[in-house]
Amino acid sequence: MQLPIAVLVSGSGSNLQAIIDAAAADPSFGARIVTVISDRPDIRGLDRATAVGIPTRVVPWGEAPDRVAFTNAVCDAAEEAGATALVLAGFMRVLSKEAVDRFPNRILNIHPALIPSFPGAHGVREALEHGVKVTGVTVHFVDEHVDHGPIIAQTAVPVLAGDTEESLHARIQVEEHQLYPRVVKAFANGRLSVNGRTVIWEGETL
Repeated sequence: MQLPIAVLVSGSGSNLQAIIDAAAADPSFGARIVTVISDRPDIRGLDRATAVGIPTRVVPWGEAPDRVAFTNAVCDAAEEAGATALVLAGFMRVLSKEAVDRFPNRILNIHPALIPSFPGAHGVREALEHGVKVTGVTVHFVDEHVDHGPIIAQTAVPVLAGDTEESLHARIQVEEHQLYPRVVKAFANGRLSVNGRTVIWEGETL
């Protein structure tokens, strides 16, 4: 039985593509994308979904009266498609706690920094501005705070001399595309559970 998931995107959808490719290549992947939801139309992420026959929905951010209404509309769209979990893949809107209430410990997010360092929308830029020598990628469960939920897995990425935001982000994305499908597979196969802020893996970890 495959876990039906909704993937949420706001841009190019490169992590979405990594999950699509991993699911297609691995019969034991355990998850099936039943819909891709975006907060805006005309993005590459929606095109990637359409190209492989995945239904898409747009829930426009600007049409919602507030964050709660937007969040409930996104959750409604996911549930209408049959999804029982949400996978945020470059989704640039902060969901309200109603999403966590409706999908408890069933929302994954990927962030281009080593949480708790540099949460928010500019993690790569802030890592460079602070002069860190190592940054990376974090996959975590979503809670009611921004980039704060229990950490599932992290991968370190060195900051090189002469790095720009674009060059560093490109190297981070290489790691994202490896890490996120592996975490989604583990989650879909029931290998992850949460005890407080601790994520428990069954069997071999990443």
